[in-house]
Amino acid sequence: MNGRGDVAVALRGLVRRYGPTVAVRGLDLEIRRGEIFGFVGPDGAGKTTTFHTIAGMLEPSAGTVRVFGAPPHATRERIGYLTQQFSLYADLTLDENLRYLGKLRAIPTGELEKRRAEYLGLMGLERFGDRLAGRLSGGMKQKLALCCALVGEPELLLLDEPTTGVDPVSRRELWRILAHLARRGITIVVATPYLDEAERCTRVALMYAGEMRDLGTPAELKSRLGLELLEFRPADVALAERELSARAPLAGDPIADVQTYGDRIDVLVHDADSGSRRVREVLGAVDLTPSPPTLENVFIDELRRLAGDAPPAAAFPFRTAPRADVGFAIRAKGLRKNFGEFAAVRDLDLDVRYGEVVGLLGANGAGKTTTIKMLCGLLEPSAGSIEIAGRSRDLRATGLRQRIGYMSQRFTLYDDLTIEQNLDFYAGVYGVGGAEKRAKIEWALESCGLADRRDRLARTLPGGWKQRVAFGASILHEPDILFLDEPTSGVDPLARRELWRAIDERARRGTAVLVTTHYLEEAEHCGNVLFMAAGSVVAHGSPSAIKASVGGTLIEVSGEGILPAFEALEGAFEPWRVALFGDRVHVVVDGAEQRERVRSVAVGAGARPTLREIPFSLEDAFIDVVSRVAR
Repeated sequence: MNGRGDVAVALRGLVRRYGPTVAVRGLDLEIRRGEIFGFVGPDGAGKTTTFHTIAGMLEPSAGTVRVFGAPPHATRERIGYLTQQFSLYADLTLDENLRYLGKLRAIPTGELEKRRAEYLGLMGLERFGDRLAGRLSGGMKQKLALCCALVGEPELLLLDEPTTGVDPVSRRELWRILAHLARRGITIVVATPYLDEAERCTRVALMYAGEMRDLGTPAELKSRLGLELLEFRPADVALAERELSARAPLAGDPIADVQTYGDRIDVLVHDADSGSRRVREVLGAVDLTPSPPTLENVFIDELRRLAGDAPPAAAFPFRTAPRADVGFAIRAKGLRKNFGEFAAVRDLDLDVRYGEVVGLLGANGAGKTTTIKMLCGLLEPSAGSIEIAGRSRDLRATGLRQRIGYMSQRFTLYDDLTIEQNLDFYAGVYGVGGAEKRAKIEWALESCGLADRRDRLARTLPGGWKQRVAFGASILHEPDILFLDEPTSGVDPLARRELWRAIDERARRGTAVLVTTHYLEEAEHCGNVLFMAAGSVVAHGSPSAIKASVGGTLIEVSGEGILPAFEALEGAFEPWRVALFGDRVHVVVDGAEQRERVRSVAVGAGARPTLREIPFSLEDAFIDVVSRVAR
């Protein structure tokens, strides 16, 4: 076994079985000290099992695991582990949770107080020591869990999907903290379903069916893709996608993949020139913009090669023809909700037409879920008016409820029922019966990829599969209006893509969709988005319009000495302006003077920087807008 001092984790021929199921198959891997190493892969790929063996929670069925040259059980004191589920005590305060963990690790009281001050300060939680953990927002809970994992001062930190359900502001803040921890020499291993997060890792491993299928830096993985990306905005998105998708599978076709994002279509091509010609042959004159491929493009292309092209999604057994309504499905004016003296929602105006997908975006506590609950009739507003499907009174009436589908941000199916029993129950609740019910349940099972697992209890499913089943249950009755509160939380990119295809199909048949999400990349699917902060709408419009309206310029800094440059730039600019993305730093600047300041600060830190202007992502726009409003 390799005992080199620069290796933190070494896996050799790692196999882990659960009865006849092989979860991890012959995994060979070395993770270096001080790097941020990412695992990505679909649900059931073996990521969590690998984490459990590295942490010493599971014994390998075959092969070896070494952490700092020794078996995990001998180095457990040097390992910190943040699990997928919030595992601290909700009825204890932040300080009580930290003291409890400190006593378990036999940390002297004085030293524990020193570490408490350091880590709560690093996380920005020093003012909340007496708050119950159960009353924290999603982002604050994850920061507390990270504090508790760090209180033993581990040399290896294992983070299993640490940002699932965490808003974009807190997510970026968590990654800023991880970058600082890595600079201290802590080795960080993270599993994430979000490929934009994997861009922030030093190296990334793609797992599939228990095996590692690819490994490299984000730049290496994207360069090996061998594909180029073209973007355009057609007048009729649905028609353009159908035309391109129908022709793309032809042998020798330069088009490799077609994906819709709201008013935009992304086309992956083998060559930009031949791909552009092919798109124009199919659609006529269109304005194509080349763009760098993303790690998500790499992930989906790799999975397609491994699993083969997925069969076409089963057609939904529709009962009714597409809606002909052209009016408003949801209208709210001056909507307000107070909880005592706290205003959770303030004077909100909202219009959603039939056939439209609208995104409601905001940090934890911005008022998104409260808004949806008022619109669904689950909460009475303190002020303002609501009109749903033409009704402004008695929003809890049975007839109206039959026209609404609702998927909450927490898994709402019954843990002690099987997948099929859950679907059967919800179909009955919504009055779907007979052959129609059977056909729709079979569609839901097939579209979720769970037809052969229909008898599994819901509680045994990974988080991503649970979300797919919950979405299927929410549309069995073909609602005219669909409320989706974080429907893809914890869902892997391939499943997320299929979910959005189903959402788009519902919208094209006339369903009005109001969706919340913390993953801003997928908010590009929405025709319109509203940014919320402190209960108010602070920006609204199409994703393209919002990105175009952002003040300032986004600069990407790359080159030698990037980590010292990152720390220097953080000290020279407001923290929200600076973010580390693996071997690059993004900085939002206002004007040429600040741009030159970026260069001089990086050079002063010993870097040899290359600066280039890049377009804002929707997440960049969100961080910019919310940060400026907060100030």
